[in-house]
Amino acid sequence: MFFVFGPSGQMYRGGPENLAHISPVRRVSRPQALRTRAADVEAFVLETPPPPAPGPAPAAVNLRTQDAVSAYAQTVQGPTQARQPLSRVRDVMTTNALSVRPDVVVNHAWQTLAEHGVAQAPVLDAQGRVVGLLLRADMAPLDLLPEPGHIQAAIALARRPVSSVMVSPVPTVAPDTDLRRVATVLLDTGLPGLPVTDEFGMPVGFISRTDILRAVAADPPLDLWS
Repeated sequence: MFFVFGPSGQMYRGGPENLAHISPVRRVSRPQALRTRAADVEAFVLETPPPPAPGPAPAAVNLRTQDAVSAYAQTVQGPTQARQPLSRVRDVMTTNALSVRPDVVVNHAWQTLAEHGVAQAPVLDAQGRVVGLLLRADMAPLDLLPEPGHIQAAIALARRPVSSVMVSPVPTVAPDTDLRRVATVLLDTGLPGLPVTDEFGMPVGFISRTDILRAVAADPPLDLWS
């Protein structure tokens, strides 16, 4: 079951096949908190990273890869407990997800998301209901200022409230929804994740592409998904 929530409340309830008929959800518009000149964004994207310093590099340790290899090795010996298929949102979602208020200023919201190491967060109103989704990729902190002459405009943009840059209305999903349906909605909307809510818009978690990929990497065999 999917829903669409905005500041005015619930706009949709039903399956993913009809989400495309909801105009704001058809292809989510991504507002930019700081974008004073197109050339600034272009230059940032095209900038070439500096070459690595000479000398032997320390061996990188990929903990997730180790976890996946370890889990796969255990399947050869046989699982200690019967594995259950990962098929529902509740199986992989993140509970107690970080959230922000719509009246928080953009720069403070950036700092909050950065401190918690998350790329997005549901926006909750005073009653605790989802009214939008804030994406860290759509913001920029005050220390990434444009050239002189545009600084005041950039500061003014960074002081706007979250409500002016959040994605809203935003699709949400019920915890018992099939994961393949969630994947379809993420591809159709271009969003990196969805808030998990009940039918009244009260949050119970968050599911992101990373949650799904982590489950695939750390819980073989993959035929559990079929």
